Amino acid sequence: MIMLGIFFQPPAGEGAEVVKLPPPALKGAVSVAEALQARRTVRRFASRNLSLAQVGQLLWAADGISDSRGYRTAASAGATYPLEIYLVVGERAVTGLRPGVYRYLVPEHALEAAAPGDQRAAVARASLHQSWMAEAPVMVIIAAEYRRCTTRYGERGIMYTHQESGHVGQNVFLMAEALGLGAGIVGAFDDKGLGQILRLPPGRVPLLVMPVGYKG
Repeated sequence: MIMLGIFFQPPAGEGAEVVKLPPPALKGAVSVAEALQARRTVRRFASRNLSLAQVGQLLWAADGISDSRGYRTAASAGATYPLEIYLVVGERAVTGLRPGVYRYLVPEHALEAAAPGDQRAAVARASLHQSWMAEAPVMVIIAAEYRRCTTRYGERGIMYTHQESGHVGQNVFLMAEALGLGAGIVGAFDDKGLGQILRLPPGRVPLLVMPVGYKG
């Protein structure tokens, strides 16, 4: 059942650019307790770029596969995995990664290019013109495809999906702290406008935007 859940995520589209991410590190210098104590919502970011390894670590922490049986870092009701993780990358923001919008391919631990160009300012405008967001080198965006969960659980699957997005968001917060970074979180945005920027397919909606970078 767990392995079956992984493959709810559609594979990369034919001809799409795919960027393989470095394997995640499974040991770190910061304890969970230290990350919890340090965690704060950050709204000011330094002008420093990130490494591809940092990006990979953040995305793996968000909702990556944590063992060979297909378990993930965030709990999911019935292993239905209704969430999709997107990454918005700014100009010269991540070493070795072009600016654009990417979808995190969980089984492959890779990124699929979804839209070209630096879209941070557009995301900030769609988020009720919160310009501070565009200062972050990257934004982790959590989106939902409710039918994956509601097919099994009916309307209650919507609540389960929202609970899961909370698990993923906290994972991002804690891993950001463990990497010496900071993260913000935004839930106020125009769903349709943001979906168009991310080029979300029908039936997939954004839930949370998390700007991430070095603290300013």
